[in-house]
Amino acid sequence: MEKTSAAAADPQPVPKKQATNSTTGAHLDEEKLKKSYIGSIDQGTTSTRFIIFDGIGQPVAQHQIEFTQMYPQSGWHEHDPKEIVTSVEQCIEKATQSFIDQGLQISDIKAVGITNQRETTVVWDTNTGEALYNAIAWPDTRTTGLVHKLKVKDGANKLHDICGLPLSTYPSSVKLVWLLKHVDAVRKAYDEARLSFGTIDTWLLYNLNGRDKGVFVTDATNASRTMFMNLHAVEYDNLLLNFFDLDRAKIRLPKIVPSSSPDAFGSLSSGPLKGLRITGCLGDQSAALVGQQGFSPGCAKNTYGTGCFLLYNVGEKPVISKHGLLATIAYDFGGKRKPVYALEGSIAVAGSGVKFLMNNLGFISRSEKISELAGSVKDNGGCIFVTAFSGLFAPYWIDDAQGTIFGITQFTERGHIARATLEATCFQTKAILDAMELDSGHKLAELAVDGGMSNSNLCMQTQANIIRIPVDRPAMRETTALGAAIAAGFAVGIWKEFDELKEINQKDRMVFVPDISKEKSAKMFKRWQRAVEMSRGWVDEDDANGDC
Repeated sequence: MEKTSAAAADPQPVPKKQATNSTTGAHLDEEKLKKSYIGSIDQGTTSTRFIIFDGIGQPVAQHQIEFTQMYPQSGWHEHDPKEIVTSVEQCIEKATQSFIDQGLQISDIKAVGITNQRETTVVWDTNTGEALYNAIAWPDTRTTGLVHKLKVKDGANKLHDICGLPLSTYPSSVKLVWLLKHVDAVRKAYDEARLSFGTIDTWLLYNLNGRDKGVFVTDATNASRTMFMNLHAVEYDNLLLNFFDLDRAKIRLPKIVPSSSPDAFGSLSSGPLKGLRITGCLGDQSAALVGQQGFSPGCAKNTYGTGCFLLYNVGEKPVISKHGLLATIAYDFGGKRKPVYALEGSIAVAGSGVKFLMNNLGFISRSEKISELAGSVKDNGGCIFVTAFSGLFAPYWIDDAQGTIFGITQFTERGHIARATLEATCFQTKAILDAMELDSGHKLAELAVDGGMSNSNLCMQTQANIIRIPVDRPAMRETTALGAAIAAGFAVGIWKEFDELKEINQKDRMVFVPDISKEKSAKMFKRWQRAVEMSRGWVDEDDANGDC
């Protein structure tokens, strides 16, 4: 069998041409901004980091900690809420020490922003502040049976138009309902009107403020992922809450506030940055859109993290998808600005598919080795890997699919499966972009990318080949953390208008352009679509966990 070396199979992107003019005259005062710093807490699905950026968007100090992933049963995915808080505190301490070691002054750090994994659900005792159960992470599928029953409940067909989300295992709502049904301590707290609910942003803000009960907030981007918020009014909706049988008098829901605010998020109550204001908060995918400067309708970004999330800015009015996408808040910078909305396509498995090959199958020793292994073969050898470990998200929303590999023969090698794993994310991105074109009426001109898998030239070249448009990758790919820093910086006046940000993180960007025929690309996608249809029905409703 002919093999292609990894080096020979490593595509090389081309430098992106830099914009040389500005229609507004807004330019960054780099010398001044290099002396202003913003901290950014990036609390993700598998790790936490704290990055200190300067005013031109460059990281100057950072620290990252991976935390425990719990899988108590098949389809269950949990985190320890205390460990998440501790990981944040430790990252702040270590990164701040690195900042000081460079001879820089803490007093020059103007504010802190937070970005976080979305939908992950935490409940705690309002009186004691103690979590009543592990956090149920966003990819968790224990609610599959519950979702099937909710879909046939009276009023289910009205939810999507109100909140922009379909009924699935994904949003926080069904996780909370499961907790109320299955965890006695949670139900008792609810019955006694001492149950607090929050996504990770609310939990972190509450704890970082020293468990100050007066700081019980969530920003609009995170609230839009709960299925409790009216997307049009940007406030909790009684019809939604009633559908999930929630009594507002028995559960404490966080106040919904803008993503950028000088006072809504309180301040750090301990540690080396004690007293520093928290002035920005965004769900991680919204933060990445902000970090990619996706401030104009028609801009889109795709973040290849644990999952993969494509956001498309649709402007100041929500677009309720008719083709399987989510409608969500892109960002809300408050003041006289209106909230900005996005269409979103969510893929449950991206980087976690690579981790599966590494941890479960032993294909590679480090995640970064995936490109080398995938590049050891010239194509996927006929393998299609539908990475439906948590069902399939947008635009399919197939809850009863499971991970399935088609096309295995005696010819199949590890490299073929590695390549098929990367391609699975690229194919799903193509399906999402097709749906976005149908919903918006516009074809995307190029796709900005970031996240761990975007480091792979092979993956990004494959992405360009499958979607048939250029893929634009920044040199500094911590765009999620940068987005939270931008939200925080706006609140304290480091920047005042979006036009000032157009030069941030634009240097040394690279572009991948399609290098295969349109016919070959279409043939590859057709095989993927066939595999998706064949992956349906592997989860029996009667066997689904949490089926009551």
